[in-house]
Amino acid sequence: MRMQAVFNNTVVADSADTVVVEGNHYFPPDSLRPEYLRPSRTRTLCPWKGLASYYDVEVSGVTSPNAAWHYPRPSPLARRIKGRVAFWKGVEVRAVPADTAETLPEGPRR
Repeated sequence: MRMQAVFNNTVVADSADTVVVEGNHYFPPDSLRPEYLRPSRTRTLCPWKGLASYYDVEVSGVTSPNAAWHYPRPSPLARRIKGRVAFWKGVEVRAVPADTAETLPEGPRR
């Protein structure tokens, strides 16, 4: 099944290769639309995954602070999610048919 992360009616990530950990889909780097991700200063510590870094997700002037996170150097137990990004806080992660790429408008290009 293909998964998409959608914010403000724009696909910000699209992949058939997500890794699910604790109910969150972690998208590979090549599936991300980096023009919609802004590095955040927020960091949190998970006892078993390690130190998480965050991104604000911004589309067409609408921002969801800290709506995406990743583990740049995860613990050995979480090595499957290294380099991958998960979403929450207003970003809808949903399944789409495998033969469908982006089904929503791409949004404005910068």
